[in-house]
Amino acid sequence: MSDTEPAEDNRAANLACKRKEGLAPPIAAIAAAPAGLAVISFDRNELREIFNLYGRKVAGGEWRDYGIDFTTQKAVFSVYRRACEYALYRIEKTPRLARKQGAYSVVTATGLVLKCGHDLRLVIAALDTRLEHVPIR
Repeated sequence: MSDTEPAEDNRAANLACKRKEGLAPPIAAIAAAPAGLAVISFDRNELREIFNLYGRKVAGGEWRDYGIDFTTQKAVFSVYRRACEYALYRIEKTPRLARKQGAYSVVTATGLVLKCGHDLRLVIAALDTRLEHVPIR
């Protein structure tokens, strides 16, 4: 047999990096959440809308990776151009803002809120730059 080194598993280092940035809660915090505080997550229809957009952007070569974080305050879908960079955009669901400006928002890497609202389709439309056919006159 040959002497080979096992492949490195960088998932723990990546999770530690996300925790340092404040995006991912410690696993123990999710498991030890009080019974009254449920973890916020995206439902099936919301994920379908997000992944439809994500698939189009990946096919176009603009996006390459994503991350999903669920906390007791909000759910975050982060989009990356490369896996080793910071998130280009974050699609956030914050239910406590549902009656004010809307539960959904799109946030850039610098923290600028591109769009927020009550309907996820309209909010993520800010990221979808489809080409439109313009008739020639």
